[in-house]
Amino acid sequence: MSAIEGRVLTPDGFRDARVHIEAGRIARIEETGAIASDRLILPGFIDLHCHGGGGADVMEAGDAPRRVAASHARTGTTAFLATTMTAPLDDIEAALAAIEAAAEEPAGDEAAIVGVHLEGPFISRDRLGAQPDFVIDGDIALIERLMKIARIRVLTCAPEADPDGAMTRWLADRGVRVQLGHSSCDYETASACFHSGRHGVTHMFNAMSPLHHRAPGIVGAALAHARHAEIIPDLLHVHPGAIRAALRAIPHLYAVTDATPAAGMPDGDYRLGTQQVRKCGNGVRLADGTLAGSSLTMLQALRNLVEIGLSVEEASQRTSTIAADYLGLEDRGRIVAGAVADLVVLDASLDLREVIMRGRPIGGS
Repeated sequence: MSAIEGRVLTPDGFRDARVHIEAGRIARIEETGAIASDRLILPGFIDLHCHGGGGADVMEAGDAPRRVAASHARTGTTAFLATTMTAPLDDIEAALAAIEAAAEEPAGDEAAIVGVHLEGPFISRDRLGAQPDFVIDGDIALIERLMKIARIRVLTCAPEADPDGAMTRWLADRGVRVQLGHSSCDYETASACFHSGRHGVTHMFNAMSPLHHRAPGIVGAALAHARHAEIIPDLLHVHPGAIRAALRAIPHLYAVTDATPAAGMPDGDYRLGTQQVRKCGNGVRLADGTLAGSSLTMLQALRNLVEIGLSVEEASQRTSTIAADYLGLEDRGRIVAGAVADLVVLDASLDLREVIMRGRPIGGS
């Protein structure tokens, strides 16, 4: 058995405590009384929308999912959904097979791949964002085939691609979280979706019909009706004021990176699916200037949420616990006895000091 001590974020708030770890899980939490430590111990980050990192893109198949998993683990992401792009079906199937292989037996330095977020190809051509145009309509037989290759946990779908909702209902019956995104549908259609099987919103505010006071669009419907939504808090995709508006309106808003191969890498050119993107500073863009995912890490997402006014406790909830709850992962995203021992250790300045993954330290960066 090993142990780590500091200011531990438990479900009841920060406690001066020692976390005892056995066989990769939290055995018990022992309160120690006041200790002289600026070590903040939080649940490991959980990212439900991640395309790449460290120069690798999950759409490359091969060992790319493992390289992505290792890259994000170094900055505290301990579990994530490998996220695909709209692409030719052969490419999607190859990526899914590689993701499933990596998910089955993660190496010690790799974040756990807890499933797939299938972003497309069931989206609208009017709201491609950085997705290439390999759009198709919803197809139950096809999605059933894809689900036999890898565990799809979240699927982004535009109502335009599934107008009668048949595929959405089929997926919801099988526990898949169907999210509204990459769509130009109106407020009425989006509102109906939130009441009939779609569970959340993909990268809130981005690649969707915006809020206007006489045409509220998907954004208005989400603010009025959604209980879950992703948001990319790189402070580039969404203005801090819009993030705060969403925080007030959507109770289970959670952070994602939408990270590309450029995450953790220097400025320069990278591949994202079938397209070339360029990282410059905080932004990743197509040649025409369209934002194309991000270079965000979940560590920086936490810092940015604190920067715009959230407490560390709430920022941790929105970078870990809410995502775990959304997927029904009861043994992740919280520091309690019996949970997987996925922890991040920060100092008072929110600099990363250590990552503990499945009970073993992998170091920080």
